[in-house]
Amino acid sequence: MNTLPPEDELDLADRLSRERPVPRPAFRGDLRRRLTDLRSAGVGRPRHLRLLIAANAGAGAVLLAIGLIGVLGSGPFASG
Repeated sequence: MNTLPPEDELDLADRLSRERPVPRPAFRGDLRRRLTDLRSAGVGRPRHLRLLIAANAGAGAVLLAIGLIGVLGSGPFASG
């Protein structure tokens, strides 16, 4: 449902890019220093990140399989 002509879309994109709000330089500098300090203090990535990713992916796969079985008409959520 695009109602704008292509040239108007480009004008709008340029305007949005020019007028987007940007944080003040002082805020960006403070944020960078805080993040750098956290990283040097050892805060950041969980110790067992790959294990957490695998566990979440496995749980998601199990839930998708249960949903698929239910849609096919058997399993714990099948009717009658």
